[in-house]
Amino acid sequence: MEILSADFFQRALAGGLLIGLTAPLIGIFLVLRRLSMIGDTLAHVTIAGVALGFLLGVYPVGVGLAFAVVASFAIEKLRKAYRGYAELSIAIIMSGGVALASLFFTLGMGYNTDVVSYLFGSIYTLDTTDLYVTFGVTLVVVIVVVAFFKEFFLLTFEEDAASVSGIPVKLLNLLLTVMTALVISTAIKIVGALLVSALLTIPAACSLLIARSFKMSVIFSVVIAEIAVIAGLIVAGVWNLAPGATIVLLLICMLILTLLGKRGFSA
Repeated sequence: MEILSADFFQRALAGGLLIGLTAPLIGIFLVLRRLSMIGDTLAHVTIAGVALGFLLGVYPVGVGLAFAVVASFAIEKLRKAYRGYAELSIAIIMSGGVALASLFFTLGMGYNTDVVSYLFGSIYTLDTTDLYVTFGVTLVVVIVVVAFFKEFFLLTFEEDAASVSGIPVKLLNLLLTVMTALVISTAIKIVGALLVSALLTIPAACSLLIARSFKMSVIFSVVIAEIAVIAGLIVAGVWNLAPGATIVLLLICMLILTLLGKRGFSA
């Protein structure tokens, strides 16, 4: 248990708690709007940015963040162009992200090991800069969600009504997508690009089964994510397991238990 007092573990715990707050906070809106796959899309684009960052010798997460934000703008543009096929924009951007990542992997053969760590997460390697960036993103996301909570609520359930009532629907859609990009780009070093969408969707999936109101579903999703992060890091640290995978598997276990409990109560 000495690992719990180690500096790298304390940084990992701090970063995990921050992402455990922002990911489900954004994820609940994405799940209810049937945009769950946007997390995977932006994760692939972020990996392309990270690979380019290693090639250029600059802060990889910063470049990945920039790529994700640009991709979020592109997704919104394509969603407007294909109104009847909104999911097409996600597929197009994901394809571009995978292609760019593959290209940069090829160009930077010597950096492949470093980039691969972002695919599966490397939370124990978080440094002070990573924590500052993650904290900044968390602060922005929390402030925006709290300030526009009612608008996001109406946008999620009645987008047409929101537009008629004078709410800037286009701006809010773009804002939500950009915030998702920010969260994804800071989370990939914590749980990895291949697993990051789990933090967006599984806590929301659990909370929607047990919450009786939208506000409670938001609160429950954050609590569930934080429990999984704390427990996952402790279990992974003590038994020398992959922390990102452990967090996600605990989330899946919590979802299964919630489903079983829900079925038991309704039987």
